Amino acid sequence: MLHRMAGVVCLVAWASAAGAQGRYYPDRFDWQRRSPAEAGMDAAALDAAVKFAIANENPAPRDLAVAHATSLGAAEPFDTPIGPHKPRSAANGLVIRHGRVVAEWGDTKAVDMTFSVTKTFLSTLVGLAWQKGLIRDVTDRARDYMPPGVDLFEDPHNQAITWEHLLRQTSDWKGTLWGKPDWADRPEGKPEEWANRTLHAPGTHYKYNDVRVNVLALAALHVWRRPLPEVLREEVMEPIGASSTWRWHGYENSWIDLDGRKVQSMTGGGHWGGGMFINAWDMARFGYLFLRNGRWNDRQIVSESWIAMARTPGPANAEYGYMNWFLNTGRKPLPSVPESSVTFRGNGQNIIYLDWQNDLVVVTRWIAPGKALDEFLGQVVRAIRSASSQ
Repeated sequence: MLHRMAGVVCLVAWASAAGAQGRYYPDRFDWQRRSPAEAGMDAAALDAAVKFAIANENPAPRDLAVAHATSLGAAEPFDTPIGPHKPRSAANGLVIRHGRVVAEWGDTKAVDMTFSVTKTFLSTLVGLAWQKGLIRDVTDRARDYMPPGVDLFEDPHNQAITWEHLLRQTSDWKGTLWGKPDWADRPEGKPEEWANRTLHAPGTHYKYNDVRVNVLALAALHVWRRPLPEVLREEVMEPIGASSTWRWHGYENSWIDLDGRKVQSMTGGGHWGGGMFINAWDMARFGYLFLRNGRWNDRQIVSESWIAMARTPGPANAEYGYMNWFLNTGRKPLPSVPESSVTFRGNGQNIIYLDWQNDLVVVTRWIAPGKALDEFLGQVVRAIRSASSQ
């Protein structure tokens, strides 16, 4: 995998090394603030962006169980929640420039569902397994890592699925997990055809599918042989100074026997409830880790090579890297911000925006779907341009 990306890896490594000296990293209980002017931003323009985000809050019900029932749940079979939901807060968020907080709005300490941003936490743990040698190569078949009695990949169609396919949502895994058939997530075609859908060779077809994401979570659990929230806490969240308030929830029926103890397999989102419940500050820390190319203070937590792989467009979807690295290829998804920017996205919308060109991390929660996100982020970026033109 790496030989196809050597130039990207070297470029990221050089940029990281060149800017590593003098980087600021927030303490656990203190994140320094700067005025917009001190951070090279126009205060009025940034304030207008914040007001825009507040004014464009998602109009869906704040009771997320109701929101699910009236959106995805209204269009899907097997829609019964099997994980927790909770009512959400109002729109809130943070803007971080040059490592310091320059804007904050709403209740940023509210621990809310973050839906598919959970997928980025999950793929990061797969990356750490690769980094530690628990996974030899992402092009290996996932089946070869499963213990006897685990039949996730025993179906002939599933046997060729690799870690790379799962990470890019191109596995086309077929089957049922935790009572949810693969075809029941955003089903396509006529209802009478759902259960006998057209199969695609693994790696050739992109389909956003939470059943298959949950397959990756269970496969990763078998590789780590430890609860994934425990691994995430020790390997990532504690080193970056995250709070003690975040929780990663699985399903009520996603418990397995692992090495003589009951362990809950995690979810990759909140589609049927569960997933990562987290506040905006901890989301910002997670984003800042990747803005600094996986480094926190003097520790390289996530491999720069892994980040380069995660940021590489997939052959079946040029706007998607590893889950949930949404790429801005051709500036088609987000015309108002740099092509090199990345968003970690979850329903709601929950967004962590990374902008290496402008040294920005933006967390925005519960912004309306549609064009509001691009307009908001564009206003934030233009606030930098406004300041530089004065």
